[in-house]
Amino acid sequence: MKDQLKAILDEAMERIENATQSDDLNEIKVAFLGKKGKLTSVLKSMKDVSADQRPIIGQMVNDTRVQLEEKLEEKKKVFERQELEAKIAAETIDVTLPAKKPKMGHRHPNSIAREEVERIFTGMGYEVVEGPEIEYDYYNFEALNIPANHPAKDEQDTFYINSDILLRTQTSSVQVHEMEKGRIPIRMIAPGRVFRSDEVDATHSPSFHQIEGLVIDKDVTFADLKGTLDVFAKELFGEDTKVKFRPHHFPFTEPSAEMDVSCFKCKGKGCRFCKGSGWIEILGCGMVHPRVLEMRGIDPEEYTGFAFGVGLERIALLKYEIDDMRLLYENDTRFLEQF
Repeated sequence: MKDQLKAILDEAMERIENATQSDDLNEIKVAFLGKKGKLTSVLKSMKDVSADQRPIIGQMVNDTRVQLEEKLEEKKKVFERQELEAKIAAETIDVTLPAKKPKMGHRHPNSIAREEVERIFTGMGYEVVEGPEIEYDYYNFEALNIPANHPAKDEQDTFYINSDILLRTQTSSVQVHEMEKGRIPIRMIAPGRVFRSDEVDATHSPSFHQIEGLVIDKDVTFADLKGTLDVFAKELFGEDTKVKFRPHHFPFTEPSAEMDVSCFKCKGKGCRFCKGSGWIEILGCGMVHPRVLEMRGIDPEEYTGFAFGVGLERIALLKYEIDDMRLLYENDTRFLEQF
């Protein structure tokens, strides 16, 4: 039995010494220490050894196992060190090479325009307020004096989730939420994304952005509205910009108006940009309808206010002389880097 164990040990040591890779070690371990391995077979034959010799032979088997396991572990560490050295050599980094610069994004024309509008109005004491894009029909229409079956609903051709919930068509709903808080005076603008079922073309998109403003306080008049929007236009398009108000109709304001600005391209003389008129339509506005105030629990005899709304994309298109709204959504860095 002793000679047999020595022969097994010598054979195993020789195979370990001649191994060239980690997989060879696994094969050797299975051949000698596995369930059907040579050393395991010796252990199984211990029942044939006399009782007085059994402890001696058992100790010899264990010593042989320990030597095999130590040699296997030693050789394994040699292979691991070799593999690590090869990996380090293959992955050497030349720190003298110039670094690869990550490609940076660019601020979007819409973001630039929005920040500029926010800067103008916060400078006049307005608060920037945001609200949910998924809105109740009540806040989007009824609270703005647009009851069921009103023609204005058809004009906006809305995306409905169910009969009571929709994707908002205007950020005016944020104004309703703000009035509902009952904190007067109110001076706010509400920028955000809105949704209407429009066909995509050079001037329309089913998803776009609006900035709506609201002021409610005592003794607010249409003159305050005109003065505020005149300052806004001059800050946005230049000090020599003139404004013009044309009568219009909005369900939630009375009286209502559309505001035009003098063409900043031709200074009002008439050009291709303003279609020869010298004026460019920019936004809608008006005095808050008394019924809208009443529905929010605000006494129209004590408080008055004005509201206005402008399309953010319209500002970006005009300010940067972009002739196709679709360019704003294509995420082409060659286009965006111009701004």
